[in-house]
Amino acid sequence: MKKVLAFDFGASSGRAILGTFDGEKITLSEIHRFSNDPVKVGGTFYWDVLRLFHEIKQGILKAKALGGFDSIGIDTWGVDFGLIDKDGKLLENPVHYRDERNTGMIERSAEFIEKKRLYELTGIQFMDFNTCFQLLSLKLNRPELLERAHKLLFMPDLLSYFLTGKMCAEYSIATTSQIVDINKRQWSEEICKAFGIPMDILPEIVKTGKVLGNLSDEICEELGVPAVPVISVAGHDTQSAVTAVPSHEKDFAFISCGTWSLFGTETDTPIVNEQSLAFNITNEGGYDYTTAFLKNICGLWLIQESRRQWIREGKEYSYAELEKMALASEPFKCFIDPDAPDFVAMGDLPSRIKDFCRRTGQYVPETVGEIVRCIYESLALKYRYVLGGIEKCTGKKYPHINVVGGGTKDGLLLQMTASSCGIPVYGGPIEATVFGNIAIQLMSMGEISDISEARRIIAQGEELKRYEPENTDAWAAVSSEYEKYIVG
Repeated sequence: MKKVLAFDFGASSGRAILGTFDGEKITLSEIHRFSNDPVKVGGTFYWDVLRLFHEIKQGILKAKALGGFDSIGIDTWGVDFGLIDKDGKLLENPVHYRDERNTGMIERSAEFIEKKRLYELTGIQFMDFNTCFQLLSLKLNRPELLERAHKLLFMPDLLSYFLTGKMCAEYSIATTSQIVDINKRQWSEEICKAFGIPMDILPEIVKTGKVLGNLSDEICEELGVPAVPVISVAGHDTQSAVTAVPSHEKDFAFISCGTWSLFGTETDTPIVNEQSLAFNITNEGGYDYTTAFLKNICGLWLIQESRRQWIREGKEYSYAELEKMALASEPFKCFIDPDAPDFVAMGDLPSRIKDFCRRTGQYVPETVGEIVRCIYESLALKYRYVLGGIEKCTGKKYPHINVVGGGTKDGLLLQMTASSCGIPVYGGPIEATVFGNIAIQLMSMGEISDISEARRIIAQGEELKRYEPENTDAWAAVSSEYEKYIVG
């Protein structure tokens, strides 16, 4: 019987999960949950990293009270980082990827390196919050901060550093930066030189599943726990989720569905060519140096942030109520591109959705139900569009889609996805990210032999829900109309 402790951080909350493995089944127990509340100060949007580290300590104490654990693994969102000075101190709180400092940096980057060349080196989808563009913003606007930095640590690596005192960059999280040469699996000197990023601040890239080190003496003394190992699991939560996709086929399509929707497939090697560049698709590093060939799509953020706006207006709808109102609304009246720049920032998304529809000459949704239906249908149609792009790039057809993560609780979206894409959808596991985190810890300790066995164990322990395509002719008919509204 092995017990491992997984910390899973999302954009709005975090959890400590105790995973117990009896040799055949992984059982999860959520022992601590907490909010992850970014803070805006002086016009900058920060992550409250010290509060997050406090919550890690609380999770460790609760796991200790339940009999202890054998290892720890941490996964978070991608791209964001903290800077450490020469004395090992954090220079300032990490900046949130939705901060305005990133605006326009993709365009500015063309002054330093050709876009095509940047993609050839990294194979990474262009998004203005990628680490390379955040660093370019610092180089242009706050060069003194980079000069004071000794090391850059991505969020999971930063939290692991607080626990162990060891600095590294786990492979999957490093590739989200758009600074890693995807073929050499190391930092790109060419990109660093072009953007003026000092290479000595970039830590050693380590393989996913490496034992980073043990809990430090300071942590052990403070919390009264033994010096258990901290393992560099797939630090990017997407890659932890991909590790847990319960597929028996080698070629499978997946959507890791939550605040973001990561739609892709797993390949042995990167796919970097004119077609993948034109489609702006990413090649992210995964467990055992596999590649997650995927598209990053703005996901349930659109529903979540719209709901927050309605709450601010005094209308506290539940998600179930929003779904009911959407179902009662007429289908296929208007569409948005979920990834349009209009929808990146926090705030009044319902008004921006109306403005998008008005600007593009469509019906303007007026009711809450019409807005929610517009979001759901637009997401399902964007999935269809992305599936087509992935199939063109890989030359493969996928018989079904595995949807994992918190979004699997949204049955309306999964049914629309099956109908829009014209193939069955399997929903589950909800806790894919945590299962992947725990599975990598167990593989690192030799308790599970490889990723195939890990997926088998996860699949047999979870009940997957199947959604069959419905009304596919109607979805196919509107798909060409929908593609007029895709921004890029």
